[in-house]
Amino acid sequence: MGAESWRAHARALADQVTHPGSRWYRVLAETPRHLLVPAWWERAGAGWAVRRGVLAGAYSDQSLVTRVGALHADLAEDDDRPQGRPTSSSTAPSLVVNMYRYGHLDIGQQIADIGTGSGYGTALLARRYGSERITTVDVDPYLVSAAAGRLAELGLYPTALTVDVTGPLPSTYDRIVSMVSVPSIPPSWLAALRPGGRLVTTISGTWIILTATKTPDGVFGQVERDWAGFMDVRSGPDYPPATSLDVEALAGRGGEQVAVGRYPVLHIADAWELSTMLTLAVPGIEHAYRHGPDGQHTAFLAHADGSWAWATAVGAEPPMVHQGGPRRLWDALDAVRDDWLRLGWAPFLGARAMVREDGSIRLMRGTWRATIPAADHLV
Repeated sequence: MGAESWRAHARALADQVTHPGSRWYRVLAETPRHLLVPAWWERAGAGWAVRRGVLAGAYSDQSLVTRVGALHADLAEDDDRPQGRPTSSSTAPSLVVNMYRYGHLDIGQQIADIGTGSGYGTALLARRYGSERITTVDVDPYLVSAAAGRLAELGLYPTALTVDVTGPLPSTYDRIVSMVSVPSIPPSWLAALRPGGRLVTTISGTWIILTATKTPDGVFGQVERDWAGFMDVRSGPDYPPATSLDVEALAGRGGEQVAVGRYPVLHIADAWELSTMLTLAVPGIEHAYRHGPDGQHTAFLAHADGSWAWATAVGAEPPMVHQGGPRRLWDALDAVRDDWLRLGWAPFLGARAMVREDGSIRLMRGTWRATIPAADHLV
């Protein structure tokens, strides 16, 4: 594979992601993503199929899934068809650069890159700010080893460590940039953030990009007027099995309360503002969607406290809603939709944020308030 061939693709990617006047342009144009992501997974029916050596794919501005369950695409056979959840990826280059911009990075800073993945983002950081300033960490030993080896082939030698980032970080940093979503801010990140330091991350179950700075009076920041989502942080080789949302068990269940709903059924995950507001109103809520024949569609809600709901309708007709458990989850969804329509905007966008010592986050905008509680496993 000739250098000119991949360079043409890299320049096209740089043109798409940024512009010639940007300081990121040359970095993107000169970084061989295909060497850092030689293989990845693509959807194939109910499972995944491995792809290798496709330059157009390697230099697409898309997130490339590199690990499904415990199987890395590097180590897969051509006929492997894993069916688990994606557990690692090479993030879309435009999103990588966007997160770095929100990080307010600068020459001379010590930067923690949370979530090594393929090492592509690490390569961009090391090229621009110097390998000696970059520490990249991931929970997966293979990912760290493979990325470090490929970065070394490019003449880049950042500190690369296998670390469970829900626990202590290896040093202190001026900037922490996370390419994984966290349910709340790990207290270890706050301890590792130097005075005046800044962190940027996304919040699990939402599309929130949170930036925050460590000041003498505490850690304060805001929700950016933008959106992004990453894979959730994990502490082991795979995510634990889902326990609270069993669509098959819920479908057809009668419910302690059955009534006609006020709003049409929708695919909540596709309505990113609404799904974020629902998560803020009911932390830990899960949802799923099923589209059936003849325009019938059904939405499911569940929570680990035993609450559940499901609603079904044809098209935009009022749905029949079934609910049970200690809370009425569909009522909570309706209340969020009421607020959304009454305000005419998503109140979390641009909200001020205060990060407490336990990692919980208080959001405030005007008279609107929300709290993202500290996750037990992060405290």
